[in-house]
Amino acid sequence: MTMPLHAPDDEIVHVVDDDDAFRDSLVWLIEAKAHHVVAHASAEAFLDACRPGMVGCLVVDVRMPGLSGIQLHARLGELGIELPTIVVTGHGDVPMAVDAFRKGVVDFVEKPLDGAYLLSRIDLCLALDRERRRLRRRSAALAARLATLSAREREVMEHVVAGRLNKQIADALDISIKTVEVHRSRVMEKMQAASVADLVRVSLELAGRG
Repeated sequence: MTMPLHAPDDEIVHVVDDDDAFRDSLVWLIEAKAHHVVAHASAEAFLDACRPGMVGCLVVDVRMPGLSGIQLHARLGELGIELPTIVVTGHGDVPMAVDAFRKGVVDFVEKPLDGAYLLSRIDLCLALDRERRRLRRRSAALAARLATLSAREREVMEHVVAGRLNKQIADALDISIKTVEVHRSRVMEKMQAASVADLVRVSLELAGRG
């Protein structure tokens, strides 16, 4: 049974398995932990229900008619849908597990399942998804702050994070030290940086290195 997806802010544990009895048992197990679960009988049914901005995680069987669990995970990546994924298998082998981990799955769990272990891995996946969303919000907020800087303020910021003194910045930009001080103050205010070290950290985050 496929249920409609909820709003992006609702965490959903998506279970994808073609075995009706096993899928129902997984839903029961996960719902008992007070998670919201949506079940799908195939990878294709899940893809039909996918929407941008989905949050939560995916628990998927590795071998199903049509797309496999690992192929589904890869397909989601192509669509830009990031859901931490747990692959479940009754036919696991080392090469298959290695391939799954290389493609970014969080875990590769063999049947018969240890319910407590699976629930702990689902909790991990949900935590990873929350952190991913937090970092995205942080990145968007920093980019919005950067967009408020004038071209000159950006130049001054680059010099400040490079460790240059006001006099050095003034000489490099051919402006007065007083003007540098004004721009520097505005940069700190607009970027909401409490110190030069804080500004450096923000700059590194914006550059994708923080």
